[in-house]
Amino acid sequence: MEGRTLDKYTIVAQKIRADINILSTTKDFVPIYQVRMPHLEKATLVLLDEVKESLVSEMRIKISDLMDPKAFEELKEKFFTKSNELIEKELPNLPQERKQILSGMLLNEMLGLGQLEILMSDGNLEEIVVNSCKEPVWVYHKKHGWLKTNVTMPSESQIHNYAASIARKVGRQITTLDPLLDAHLVSGDRVNATLFPISTAGNTITIRLFKRNPWTIADFIENKTVSSEVAALIWLSVQYEMSMIISGGTASGKTSFLGSILPFIPPNQRIISIEDTRELNLPKFLHWVPLTTREPNPEGKGGIEMLDLLINSLRMRPDRIIVAEIRHQRQAEVLFEAMHTGHSVYATLHAETVDQTYRRLVNPPINVPETLLEALDMIIAMFRDRRSGIRRIYQVAEIIPPAGANKSVSFRILFKWNARKDTIERFQSSYRVMNKLEMHTGMNQNEIQKDIKEKEIILNWMVKNHINTVDAVGKLVAEYYRDHDYVLNIVQKNEKVEKIIPKELLKVN
Repeated sequence: MEGRTLDKYTIVAQKIRADINILSTTKDFVPIYQVRMPHLEKATLVLLDEVKESLVSEMRIKISDLMDPKAFEELKEKFFTKSNELIEKELPNLPQERKQILSGMLLNEMLGLGQLEILMSDGNLEEIVVNSCKEPVWVYHKKHGWLKTNVTMPSESQIHNYAASIARKVGRQITTLDPLLDAHLVSGDRVNATLFPISTAGNTITIRLFKRNPWTIADFIENKTVSSEVAALIWLSVQYEMSMIISGGTASGKTSFLGSILPFIPPNQRIISIEDTRELNLPKFLHWVPLTTREPNPEGKGGIEMLDLLINSLRMRPDRIIVAEIRHQRQAEVLFEAMHTGHSVYATLHAETVDQTYRRLVNPPINVPETLLEALDMIIAMFRDRRSGIRRIYQVAEIIPPAGANKSVSFRILFKWNARKDTIERFQSSYRVMNKLEMHTGMNQNEIQKDIKEKEIILNWMVKNHINTVDAVGKLVAEYYRDHDYVLNIVQKNEKVEKIIPKELLKVN
């Protein structure tokens, strides 16, 4: 395939090296994501099928091993070693590099999703889409948007087999009678699948890929999603237990941004998180209990919903409660009751602006009474520009309680994104947040502004020194709470990072 090269790089998945070329051609309306892998002779592929049969008979795979991330990694290592031994026995003269490629292909095919595993190893991709066997696989690239690949599925039955395999790993099934699947891979990637004839063109699989190394506040400042000034205000607000909702449209970065501000929680507080699947990653040393929902079995029994976990969490003496997403009225009511009983709550909600967030909360189907809404302190609205792929904090607002008996709850926009300048600018001065900080901290307005400025300096220092792992950010924040003057002195003198953070925490695995 010929065309103008837009981008090129190499990825490695299970020892298989693949060259990626992104091409613009005159034949297609969208660029082509071209995957080039090592060529294998037909005789070698036939041998690979024989090795596959031997592996099936010799390897004992438990469903529990497929569902536990640590056990699954150990299983893959055993599988790779065993397949390498069998290939060595059949093809002793084959170069070691080729043997590893064959072992990797077997691993991808038998424990994974075949060629899709190669695409899933590309950290530049956000989405992988199989629409049917009649058309190529599509991907959504962080830089180039939607691309058509040169990868195809051999048959509709193969797509069905992959969907069924995913379902089995989470204790579910996808069949003609139950043709819809919404599940998560062991890696945390979200998967949706549909079967023909519900999807009339053929069977589909949609994989939403999550960043392997979680986003941190330093990452978001560096890529201009948030300014250090806004991040400093959020840090201070989280420190002093203000409740927040992060809103935004689909794939706007709500959950990622929520995860990035949670290391601001002091380490002496108990955190309970509630999710449909584990997406949040907090520093290891925090007092954190992650809870996840569970789908019912095929008989409809054993399901644990988010509301069940939310009600239960209130009996676990939490200081902070984190809810992945508010969807229903009862969830919202329990959540806001938790705020009124002294818990700090952080959650996400589908809404594109602060105004939409407010209206979604107070109207059906969520329908939260305004008397409960007063407990919420801040709303942060996220925005994603589909044309450029950039994500930005669109608005930061505070909730203003009613001024009189006949008045209603309102909100005040503190910061707003300026699209023309691509900057997040101050819009109005804070009223409620500043007054609450004065009440909780004993500081006056000048002292609060000084504190925010100090945090802004620390955040910029984090960005400059590439402190962008969850544990490293958490360690810095914890040390700041323990000895404020020591940390600030190191930052202001621009001394070595290792004086605060051990080297091993700075490494991204």
